[in-house]
Amino acid sequence: MQEETAQGAIDTFISSFNASDDKYVTSLLAQALTSDVILWGPLGRSEGIAAVERFVLDIRRHPAGTGTMTRCSEVDMPDEWARYQWAFTTPDGGPRLAGTDVVHLRRNLIDQIIVFAGDTRPLP
Repeated sequence: MQEETAQGAIDTFISSFNASDDKYVTSLLAQALTSDVILWGPLGRSEGIAAVERFVLDIRRHPAGTGTMTRCSEVDMPDEWARYQWAFTTPDGGPRLAGTDVVHLRRNLIDQIIVFAGDTRPLP
């Protein structure tokens, strides 16, 4: 049951990357995140839904074109922490990123996101 609750918040967060229009991003994030959410991302630490919204919008505006974010694993949740794998692909065989996020949940909403992103090209 706990995984299902986490999965709902995680999937809503991921859906913000795939919204049909930028105007829906804030609403989706408000359904998945606490107002004081902390994002530990590739560019450092930021706080609040507005900071996460900027992060999501930056990815949505990828130079290679609007991409698609998908959850690529089950949600693994020991207690209030959860992790899952994701992939972001851009159109026409453009760049692809993949990673693992670790999230902390408070009152069924995500209050911390730790993004581990990397290139999926094989190592030499």
